[in-house]
Amino acid sequence: MAKITIVVGHPAHDSYCEALGEAYRRGAESGGHQVQLFVLGRMHFDAVLREGYRREQPLEPDLVAARAAFGACDHLVLIFPLWCGDMPAIMKGFIERILQPDLLAIQASHGKASWKIFKGKSARVIMTMGMPGWFYRWYYGAHALKLVKRNILHFTGISPVHTTIHGMIEAAGDDRRKEWLREVEALGHQAR
Repeated sequence: MAKITIVVGHPAHDSYCEALGEAYRRGAESGGHQVQLFVLGRMHFDAVLREGYRREQPLEPDLVAARAAFGACDHLVLIFPLWCGDMPAIMKGFIERILQPDLLAIQASHGKASWKIFKGKSARVIMTMGMPGWFYRWYYGAHALKLVKRNILHFTGISPVHTTIHGMIEAAGDDRRKEWLREVEALGHQAR
Protein backbone atom coordinates (compact mmCIF):
# COMPACT_ATOMS: atom_id res chain seq x y z
CA MET A 1 0.00 0.00 0.00
CA ALA A 2 1.37 3.41 -0.99
CA LYS A 3 0.67 6.84 0.42
CA ILE A 4 -0.26 9.06 -2.51
CA THR A 5 -0.57 12.83 -2.70
CA ILE A 6 -2.40 14.28 -5.70
CA VAL A 7 -2.13 17.99 -6.54
CA VAL A 8 -4.45 19.48 -9.14
CA GLY A 9 -2.89 22.73 -10.34
CA HIS A 10 -5.84 24.30 -12.11
CA PRO A 11 -7.32 27.49 -10.60
CA ALA A 12 -10.89 26.81 -11.79
CA HIS A 13 -13.40 24.70 -9.91
CA ASP A 14 -14.73 21.57 -11.63
CA SER A 15 -12.08 21.53 -14.36
CA TYR A 16 -11.19 18.48 -16.41
CA CYS A 17 -7.89 18.43 -14.50
CA GLU A 18 -9.91 18.06 -11.29
CA ALA A 19 -11.85 15.19 -12.90
CA LEU A 20 -8.51 13.53 -13.71
CA GLY A 21 -7.43 13.98 -10.09
CA GLU A 22 -10.67 12.42 -8.86
CA ALA A 23 -10.23 9.52 -11.30
CA TYR A 24 -6.68 8.88 -10.04
CA ARG A 25 -7.95 9.07 -6.44
CA ARG A 26 -10.75 6.55 -7.13
CA GLY A 27 -8.33 4.15 -8.76
CA ALA A 28 -5.77 4.48 -5.98
CA GLU A 29 -8.35 3.96 -3.24
CA SER A 30 -9.71 0.90 -5.05
CA GLY A 31 -6.14 -0.42 -5.10
CA GLY A 32 -5.92 -0.08 -1.32
CA HIS A 33 -3.70 3.00 -1.31
CA GLN A 34 -4.01 5.97 1.07
CA VAL A 35 -4.75 9.13 -0.89
CA GLN A 36 -4.83 12.84 -0.20
CA LEU A 37 -6.16 15.10 -2.97
CA PHE A 38 -5.37 18.83 -3.06
CA VAL A 39 -7.24 20.94 -5.59
CA LEU A 40 -5.45 24.28 -5.66
CA GLY A 41 -8.48 26.14 -6.99
CA ARG A 42 -10.36 25.18 -3.81
CA MET A 43 -7.54 26.03 -1.39
CA HIS A 44 -6.85 29.35 0.31
CA PHE A 45 -3.26 30.57 0.11
CA ASP A 46 -1.11 33.31 -1.36
CA ALA A 47 0.57 31.84 -4.44
CA VAL A 48 3.22 34.57 -4.48
CA LEU A 49 6.52 33.91 -2.71
CA ARG A 50 6.73 37.46 -1.34
CA GLU A 51 10.19 37.26 0.26
CA GLY A 52 11.80 35.00 -2.31
CA TYR A 53 14.42 32.95 -0.49
CA ARG A 54 15.52 35.73 1.88
CA ARG A 55 13.02 35.14 4.68
CA GLU A 56 10.46 32.42 5.41
CA GLN A 57 6.87 33.23 4.53
CA PRO A 58 4.51 31.56 7.05
CA LEU A 59 2.36 28.86 5.46
CA GLU A 60 -1.42 29.15 5.51
CA PRO A 61 -3.30 26.14 7.01
CA ASP A 62 -4.07 24.67 3.56
CA LEU A 63 -0.35 24.78 2.69
CA VAL A 64 0.65 23.28 6.04
CA ALA A 65 -1.57 20.28 5.29
CA ALA A 66 -0.33 19.99 1.69
CA ARG A 67 3.34 20.27 2.73
CA ALA A 68 2.87 17.53 5.35
CA ALA A 69 1.20 15.26 2.77
CA PHE A 70 3.92 16.06 0.22
CA GLY A 71 6.60 15.02 2.71
CA ALA A 72 4.79 11.90 3.93
CA CYS A 73 3.78 10.41 0.58
CA ASP A 74 5.49 7.62 -1.35
CA HIS A 75 4.08 8.75 -4.69
CA LEU A 76 3.23 12.24 -5.90
CA VAL A 77 0.83 13.08 -8.73
CA LEU A 78 0.84 16.55 -10.29
CA ILE A 79 -1.99 17.38 -12.70
CA PHE A 80 -2.19 20.68 -14.57
CA PRO A 81 -2.96 22.27 -17.95
CA LEU A 82 -0.30 23.75 -20.21
CA TRP A 83 -0.90 27.50 -20.24
CA CYS A 84 1.34 29.94 -22.14
CA GLY A 85 3.96 27.20 -22.44
CA ASP A 86 4.12 26.39 -18.72
CA MET A 87 2.15 25.31 -15.68
CA PRO A 88 -0.46 27.77 -14.34
CA ALA A 89 0.89 30.38 -11.91
CA ILE A 90 -1.09 28.85 -9.03
CA MET A 91 0.78 25.55 -9.47
CA LYS A 92 4.20 27.20 -9.63
CA GLY A 93 3.36 29.35 -6.62
CA PHE A 94 2.15 26.32 -4.66
CA ILE A 95 5.41 24.46 -5.34
CA GLU A 96 7.54 27.49 -4.42
CA ARG A 97 5.60 28.06 -1.21
CA ILE A 98 5.71 24.48 0.11
CA LEU A 99 9.40 24.05 -0.80
CA GLN A 100 10.55 27.39 0.65
CA PRO A 101 11.04 26.25 4.30
CA ASP A 102 13.20 23.27 3.25
CA LEU A 103 15.20 25.22 0.69
CA LEU A 104 15.91 28.00 3.20
CA ALA A 105 17.14 25.40 5.70
CA ILE A 106 19.43 23.87 3.07
CA GLN A 107 20.85 27.29 2.18
CA ALA A 108 21.51 27.97 5.87
CA SER A 109 23.44 24.69 6.18
CA HIS A 110 26.22 26.08 3.94
CA GLY A 111 26.40 22.97 1.77
CA LYS A 112 25.99 20.41 4.56
CA ALA A 113 22.38 19.47 3.74
CA SER A 114 21.28 17.66 0.60
CA TRP A 115 18.90 19.17 -1.94
CA LYS A 116 17.43 15.65 -2.32
CA ILE A 117 14.80 16.29 0.36
CA PHE A 118 12.26 13.88 -1.16
CA LYS A 119 14.53 10.95 -2.00
CA GLY A 120 12.70 7.62 -2.25
CA LYS A 121 9.50 9.03 -3.73
CA SER A 122 8.14 8.49 -7.23
CA ALA A 123 5.88 10.77 -9.24
CA ARG A 124 3.51 11.03 -12.16
CA VAL A 125 2.93 14.29 -14.03
CA ILE A 126 -0.31 14.55 -16.01
CA MET A 127 -0.63 17.52 -18.38
CA THR A 128 -3.52 18.61 -20.53
CA MET A 129 -3.15 20.95 -23.50
CA GLY A 130 -4.87 22.33 -26.53
CA MET A 131 -2.25 21.19 -29.06
CA PRO A 132 -1.48 17.60 -30.03
CA GLY A 133 0.76 15.95 -27.44
CA TRP A 134 3.19 14.65 -30.07
CA PHE A 135 3.62 18.17 -31.47
CA TYR A 136 4.32 19.54 -28.00
CA ARG A 137 7.02 16.94 -27.44
CA TRP A 138 8.54 17.24 -30.94
CA TYR A 139 8.37 20.96 -31.77
CA TYR A 140 8.44 22.52 -28.30
CA GLY A 141 10.65 19.89 -26.69
CA ALA A 142 8.15 19.40 -23.84
CA HIS A 143 9.72 22.37 -22.04
CA ALA A 144 7.25 22.62 -19.12
CA LEU A 145 7.34 18.86 -18.63
CA LYS A 146 11.16 18.97 -18.48
CA LEU A 147 10.99 21.87 -16.03
CA VAL A 148 8.78 19.94 -13.63
CA LYS A 149 10.55 16.62 -14.08
CA ARG A 150 14.20 17.67 -14.06
CA ASN A 151 14.33 21.07 -12.36
CA ILE A 152 11.83 20.42 -9.57
CA LEU A 153 11.16 16.71 -9.00
CA HIS A 154 14.56 15.18 -9.83
CA PHE A 155 16.32 18.13 -8.18
CA THR A 156 14.54 17.38 -4.89
CA GLY A 157 15.22 13.63 -5.17
CA ILE A 158 11.96 12.35 -6.65
CA SER A 159 12.58 9.53 -9.11
CA PRO A 160 11.30 7.87 -11.18
CA VAL A 161 8.94 10.40 -12.73
CA HIS A 162 6.40 9.12 -15.24
CA THR A 163 4.46 11.41 -17.54
CA THR A 164 1.08 11.46 -19.27
CA ILE A 165 0.05 14.07 -21.82
CA HIS A 166 -3.52 14.56 -23.02
CA GLY A 167 -3.45 16.81 -26.08
CA MET A 168 -6.23 18.42 -28.09
CA ILE A 169 -8.26 18.61 -24.89
CA GLU A 170 -10.79 21.16 -26.18
CA ALA A 171 -11.46 19.10 -29.32
CA ALA A 172 -11.75 15.76 -27.51
CA GLY A 173 -15.28 14.43 -27.37
CA ASP A 174 -16.98 12.92 -24.35
CA ASP A 175 -15.97 9.37 -25.32
CA ARG A 176 -12.29 10.30 -25.55
CA ARG A 177 -12.38 12.21 -22.26
CA LYS A 178 -14.07 9.25 -20.53
CA GLU A 179 -11.39 6.95 -21.95
CA TRP A 180 -8.66 9.20 -20.50
CA LEU A 181 -10.42 9.16 -17.12
CA ARG A 182 -10.49 5.35 -17.17
CA GLU A 183 -6.77 5.26 -18.08
CA VAL A 184 -5.89 7.62 -15.24
CA GLU A 185 -8.04 5.62 -12.83
CA ALA A 186 -6.08 2.48 -13.81
CA LEU A 187 -2.81 4.35 -13.19
CA GLY A 188 -4.10 5.25 -9.74
CA HIS A 189 -4.99 1.63 -8.99
CA GLN A 190 -1.36 0.69 -9.71
CA ALA A 191 0.00 3.80 -7.90
CA ARG A 192 1.92 4.58 -11.07
